[in-house]
Amino acid sequence: MAEISRENGLSLTGLWNGLFSYPRLFEPTSFVAILIEQGARFSGTTHEPCTRGPALGGLLYATIQGRREGSGVSFVKTYDGTGGWTHSVIYEGLLNGDGTEIEGHWKTSGWSGKFLMRRPTAKDASAKEEGAEQKAAEPVGRP
Repeated sequence: MAEISRENGLSLTGLWNGLFSYPRLFEPTSFVAILIEQGARFSGTTHEPCTRGPALGGLLYATIQGRREGSGVSFVKTYDGTGGWTHSVIYEGLLNGDGTEIEGHWKTSGWSGKFLMRRPTAKDASAKEEGAEQKAAEPVGRP
C-alpha cells in the first residue's frame, strides 16, 4: 500500500458518502459527511436518515472530531440531539491508497459494526458526464 500523507496531496477535506451497518436487526444506514482536515486533525458534520424512534423518516445531525496518522483514521461522531439521539460513536478505519475510501469499524455502548466512506472522484464525475452525453445522443423514439 502506498504511503498516505498530507505531503503527497491527499487530504480528507471534502464531501464523503458513507454507509454503516449493524451487526443484527437493522438495515445499513447511509450518511453524508463534510470533513475539514488541518494537520493531523479533522472535524466535520454528518447527516443521515433517522431509521427508528420518534423522528423516523427525519434527518439526524452529528459533529465529527478526528485524527489521521498515515492511513489510519479515527474519529468520534456525536449526535446533536435531533430526533432524540445524543450519544457518541467511535469510528476507526483505513484510508485507501488514492485517498477515496475509508473502511473500518464503529462502536458505541453495546453495539458495533462496519462502515465505508467514499468521496466522489474525477473519474466518477467523468463517468456520470459520459453517461449523460450518451443519453443525450440517443435518438428520440416516435410516439
